[in-house]
Amino acid sequence: MGKENPAEKALNLIRGRLCDPTFVFRPLSASSDSNYSKLKFIVSTSVTEGCNNSILLLGPRGSGKAAVLDLVVGDLMEEYPDSVTLIRLNGLLHSEDNCAFKEIARQLCMEHHLLFSKMASFDENSQFIIAMLRECGLAHKTIIFVLDEFDMFAQARKATVAVQFAGCDAICNIPSCCRRTLVQNLLICNLSPQDADQLLEKRVRSRFSHRKILFLPPSREEIDSLLEHLLSLPADSSFPSGYVSQFNEKIKNITSDTRFKDMLKTFLNANSTVNSLLKFIFRAVSSMNLESGLLSLENFKTALSSMQRQPKLEAVRDCSILELYLLVCMRRLEVKEQSSYNFISVMKEYKTIHDSFQTSDFYAQNVCLRAFEHLREREVICYAENRGQSQAGEYRSMKLLISASELHQGMRSHACCPAILLKLLDH
Repeated sequence: MGKENPAEKALNLIRGRLCDPTFVFRPLSASSDSNYSKLKFIVSTSVTEGCNNSILLLGPRGSGKAAVLDLVVGDLMEEYPDSVTLIRLNGLLHSEDNCAFKEIARQLCMEHHLLFSKMASFDENSQFIIAMLRECGLAHKTIIFVLDEFDMFAQARKATVAVQFAGCDAICNIPSCCRRTLVQNLLICNLSPQDADQLLEKRVRSRFSHRKILFLPPSREEIDSLLEHLLSLPADSSFPSGYVSQFNEKIKNITSDTRFKDMLKTFLNANSTVNSLLKFIFRAVSSMNLESGLLSLENFKTALSSMQRQPKLEAVRDCSILELYLLVCMRRLEVKEQSSYNFISVMKEYKTIHDSFQTSDFYAQNVCLRAFEHLREREVICYAENRGQSQAGEYRSMKLLISASELHQGMRSHACCPAILLKLLDH
């Protein structure tokens, strides 16, 4: 078996990093003011002091709530291996009582190496859970309940029994059976919609007022640090030293380039979560040239264009030649400051272009009308106003739904766009 190419090895290393949440979020957790530090302090305090607590994790999808929580729980499992039991429920799967109790029983059986019965009834599962929680209480163990997709629990017509059971005083009244277990518990609720806590009752919501952790988009400094952390090759590794220095120098040049910063800003304006940034970097890395073994600015441009879905540009690229002529005619009428135009006006402009340049692309009016209607169906153009619905379509005022730059860019990327159309659009 031949020796692995350094470029392929670097590619596999960076891809592995991007798919490892622990590696990604570890540097973002270094600050004492980070969400990791805040969450770990609350959880570790609950474990060491044996008190009940509840926390809401708020932030958009992909902001790192689950990854940071996994980091905290993993660290605590190492520090207190005999003092913590973790139970995870998901609102998409366990918002119904029977499913929730069955899942809690299954996880407790797995934790304590017991045989789980899928055929157990609701009452049997509830009695088993009470007994296990009582044992955990006697052993001074803290039960950490993690409720992912908590908004699904909150949207239920009544609070799920499992949520009452898990949340204890933080969510609802403690059932009498839960009081008797005397078990310390910590409830961590993971919410993707930032306003999902408003779905809770007012008295319940007030109990979370001082225990909310908001996951905001990373700052510019954090992004720069994250890029260096993810893309730089380690000096003390099996890579050739010359290749490592060359690769890392190239990364520094790219990240300091003004064009890259503008590109990154454009991308983050649409979606500023860490998860979207990781997808962007992954696509750029995947298009790296293995012959040179180095990343380039073009790799990131390719990744940006593949991730920025632009339906209007796609619609222009899919237009026929006749439809492109009609769009150019409408744009020229707008440039001439003709505030109102209809299909008849567009046809006059189309005929003027044909007479001036003797183009071969000239079609009958009924064919043009069908193309015009197709553009309206594709929502590239629309009626300027709702009035006049009794009029025939060719006499109603129209307007373009794409800007001049979008039209120009779409036509430039069109496979068969005549050169004369680009010239007419520029003049």
